[in-house]
Amino acid sequence: MITEPHIPDPDGFYAAWIAAQEGLNETHSADYNARLVLLLANQCGNQQVLLDCIAAARDSGTSPSTDNTSTPP
Repeated sequence: MITEPHIPDPDGFYAAWIAAQEGLNETHSADYNARLVLLLANQCGNQQVLLDCIAAARDSGTSPSTDNTSTPP
C-alpha cells in the first residue's frame, strides 16, 4: 500500500472532487463518494491492497478525541 503522496497534483484532484459534488445534498454526495470509491477500487484491482486501505482509513480516522466508544477515566 502506497502511503506517501502519489498524485502529481493532489490539490487539483481534491478541488475537482469537491467541485463534482457542488449542488448535491448530503445523501447524493455520499452516494457519489461511494460510487467513486468503487470505481477507484476497481482501477486498483488488488484486493489485499484494498483491504489494507480499508484498515488504514479506519485507523487514521480514529483518535482519542473523536472516538466515542472509549469510556471516561
